[in-house]
Amino acid sequence: MSAQPVSWLVVERGWMVVAADGTEVGKVEEVVGDLEEDIFNGLAISTSLLGARKYVPAERVVEISEGRIELDLSAEAAHELPDYKRPPESEGLRP
Repeated sequence: MSAQPVSWLVVERGWMVVAADGTEVGKVEEVVGDLEEDIFNGLAISTSLLGARKYVPAERVVEISEGRIELDLSAEAAHELPDYKRPPESEGLRP
């Protein structure tokens, strides 16, 4: 049984990010979106202690529940995501 879905607005740093099969692939580092327009663009996640942050586009997020983000990607595909590049401040970045 999965937890109740929640809004992207409550996602916090450190939440677990899992692949489609439930394998943990990283932790949320930043949420990228426009707060004023309520537009969720994606997530910056850390996949290892020393690795570069990866960018997960919003369309790859299947479900957001308390403490957990589920992707529609396999664990292998999640590790192949592009490196995260910080957007301009006008895009509404939030830690």
